[in-house]
Amino acid sequence: MIPFNKPYLTGKETQYIEQAVRSGKISGNGMFTKKCQDFFEQKYGFKKCLLTTSCTDALEMCAILADVKDGDEVIMPSYTFVSTALAFIRQGCKIVFADSGFENPNIDVDLIESLITPKTKVIVPVHYAGIACDMDKIMALAQKYNLLVIEDAAQAIDSFYKNRPLGSIGHLAAFSFHETKNIIAGEGGLLAINDKRFTHRAEIIWEKGTNRAEFFRGEVNKYGWVDIGSSFLPSEVIAAFLWAQLENLDTIQTHRKEIWNQYYEAFLPLEKQGFFQLPKLPNFATNNAHMFYLIFPALEKRTELIAELKENNILAVFHYLSLHKSDYYTSKHDGRNLPNSDRYTDCLLRLPMYFELDNEAVRRITDLILNFYL
Repeated sequence: MIPFNKPYLTGKETQYIEQAVRSGKISGNGMFTKKCQDFFEQKYGFKKCLLTTSCTDALEMCAILADVKDGDEVIMPSYTFVSTALAFIRQGCKIVFADSGFENPNIDVDLIESLITPKTKVIVPVHYAGIACDMDKIMALAQKYNLLVIEDAAQAIDSFYKNRPLGSIGHLAAFSFHETKNIIAGEGGLLAINDKRFTHRAEIIWEKGTNRAEFFRGEVNKYGWVDIGSSFLPSEVIAAFLWAQLENLDTIQTHRKEIWNQYYEAFLPLEKQGFFQLPKLPNFATNNAHMFYLIFPALEKRTELIAELKENNILAVFHYLSLHKSDYYTSKHDGRNLPNSDRYTDCLLRLPMYFELDNEAVRRITDLILNFYL
């Protein structure tokens, strides 16, 4: 069986975990947490980074920092994971779902302005498959209407928009280190803060609403409860695992891109014959090889190939279901049709993509698909 995903271990994860355990400081915000946070601040220029237990937690921190309340509106794509919306639902917001573009599943930026009302507070672009949204247009709208931009960069580590790292452009951003991502910690996430007005409060929210981090740095002589918050920071065990991955970021990324390119080159003839659409990268975006997907002309065509691959012990999977049609939100949606989001729900298929997918396995997958159509 060729699985859809297989977590990659660099070899130092358990060594660093043992080091963290033996240090006597495993509850979080210790040596490995600081190493990881410094890595992102130095490599990508984020003004302040805080590790979290998940990307969901990072998004929930963003929603708290945005100070959104009952009745406030947040614009985001319908074609995304539930966490993107859930963070703001918990604050009482109304989610205004936007359609995706035709070329890729990212939010259709040209539709955003028509969705802005006096109640709009936040725009949440999701960089699907690590491919950048048109951030210049989004930031211009944010400036025009005095809105916050929170980048859902869960899939976007080490990807760029016009040479700017994704996650560094909006006011806030959230990353994921779930085991399906390029860089993993089992679970885990990161809050990137690019607007300094949020830095101080973010650290308090991160530390359960206390100023404990300031206390440990010797900036105050005692700490107490000063704001809302939760237990958002991960243990040193998670941070130690993540550090082993970050040390190998360039190696991991180089190989994933090689796999991605093998897929792309193999399937170009099939795209030209109209069997499916390959991923489209805008000229302002880079590819971090988070995933490789195909878009079929109809649900039935995707279903046929899934069955063929499964029969040959290859697991390929579809992705999100449009959130505006979910059981939880369909009655709250304003009734607009979002045809591109629904098209990706029905027609997008993700192929196996992981570091240890060797050339032989990639050829097995591509040959099977080529033979299926030709």
